[in-house]
Amino acid sequence: MKQLEIFFRTFWLTFCALFTTSIATAADDDSYKTDSVEIGLITCTPHEEIYSLYGHTALRYHNLRTGQDLVFNWGVFNFNAPHFVARFVLGKTDYELGIVPFKPFCDYYKSWGSAVYEQVLNLTDVEKDRIALALSLNLRPENRVYRYNFFYDNCSTRPRDIIIRNLDGTITPNLNEDTKPSYREMIHQLTGHHPWATFGNDLLLGFKADSKTDSHQQEFLPMNLMHNIDHAQVYANGEYKSLVKERRTLVKPGIQAIEEGFPLSPTLCALFLLSVTLFITALEWKKKQCMIWVDILFMLSTGIIGCLLFIMFFSEHPTTSTNLQILLFNPLSLAFIPAVAKRKGTHYWQVLLISILLFFLGGFLQDYAEGTEIVALCLLLRYWIHKKNDK
Repeated sequence: MKQLEIFFRTFWLTFCALFTTSIATAADDDSYKTDSVEIGLITCTPHEEIYSLYGHTALRYHNLRTGQDLVFNWGVFNFNAPHFVARFVLGKTDYELGIVPFKPFCDYYKSWGSAVYEQVLNLTDVEKDRIALALSLNLRPENRVYRYNFFYDNCSTRPRDIIIRNLDGTITPNLNEDTKPSYREMIHQLTGHHPWATFGNDLLLGFKADSKTDSHQQEFLPMNLMHNIDHAQVYANGEYKSLVKERRTLVKPGIQAIEEGFPLSPTLCALFLLSVTLFITALEWKKKQCMIWVDILFMLSTGIIGCLLFIMFFSEHPTTSTNLQILLFNPLSLAFIPAVAKRKGTHYWQVLLISILLFFLGGFLQDYAEGTEIVALCLLLRYWIHKKNDK
């Protein structure tokens, strides 16, 4: 394995150097500046793996004369990097630009049943040279690693920005701006068949994810970018031209293997929790005695989740910094566990009531994760039974 890793790194560095050299040589070769070079935007449709629910975007560099056919992919990351999960939660995940030959790239998505589309860009020779040079510069070791941000700087926005920055004219989207979905709504459209993935996203996202977006901001999703590029016009030298010269289907949609997830939705699980809480509360009301262990379980579980939400306040992900669900999943609950366990007088129940009321009011500003309002009702039942039995 060590020898294979050394071989791959040597091949990678040599390949990058050869590509950079070929671009520099081509800049002085007039015969090279013809229609022999095509640059296309590649869009891959989602497949059922969690990391691919949103699709993927890349750039294709195809030299028809030399046969050089490469895909530039800004979605490369090292899952085995030290503290990857912690860095991802804190928004400190580093992605990088990678190169893969065109055919293996398409074969990979074909094996997953994803479709692959190409929009060949309508570029001048000068614009092609600029983009090729920008790609070679981006390949340098000091440039190819970047701080990934799902909404603002990802594998979809990076190739878009390289295209736009190297056009001679001004790009006009020519889109209907009346449709302004929020970031959360756009994510829901792609995770609709994965309720627990939707739940996890909604639990971590704050109210900034509910802000409305314009067409440019919506391009963090590959399918949105493909649609916008398809309708884009470039204004240069007093006339408009379509940004896309030709549209191709490189890989047709295939059959995707869909694995069955957890059979119960977050709402059904929350309703089950509410049913159990109602049953226990009825027993407590009848016996005039509270089961403290139930409260401790609630406090422990909500407190631990609250700690995660509190950490996300300091994340570099801009849409997680203000999350009103922390009013329900309150990390302060952990501090009150000893007092509640000893049945001593505590202000916990007053704090709980105020937090839940504020949580419901916050629902006017933020869309909460599915089923969390039902969990809030469970906690209100715990408040009620304690006030009833403590009289």
